Parts: sequence; C-alpha cells; structure tokens
Amino acid sequence: MGSFSIWHWLIVLLVVVLIFGTKKLRNIGSDLGGAVKGFKEGMRSEDEAPKQIKEGGQTIEGEVKDKKTTNV
Repeated sequence: MGSFSIWHWLIVLLVVVLIFGTKKLRNIGSDLGGAVKGFKEGMRSEDEAPKQIKEGGQTIEGEVKDKKTTNV
C-alpha cells in the first residue's frame, strides 16, 4: 500500500465520508475513544488507587491539592 499517493488516500477518505457521513464517523470515534479510556482504567493497578491514611481508627481518603509545606 506504500505505492498509493496522497491523492489516492484523499479520494478514499472522501468516499468513506460520503458513505458513512460525518455524524456517524464522529459517533464511531467517540465510542472508540471511550473504549480506549475504559481499557486504560481497567489496566490501572491497585497501587495507583487513591491513598488511604488511617488516623485514630478512621480512614481518610483524598488527594493533595497543594504541595506547599511550611517549615517552622
């Protein structure tokens, strides 16, 4: 397929857009993107889950929003 020029690929793209339409192609792209995002979230290990800190018998969940520390 390396023998095709850019003009051949543009014509193929035009035919695909004419057959499927831009709305359907947009929906297919968003569905594919959602599937990839879901796959990445599924592959995330448990180590990357939000940190849990136990204090006095309570479990506190959260994430750091500001990393500034004050040295007194």
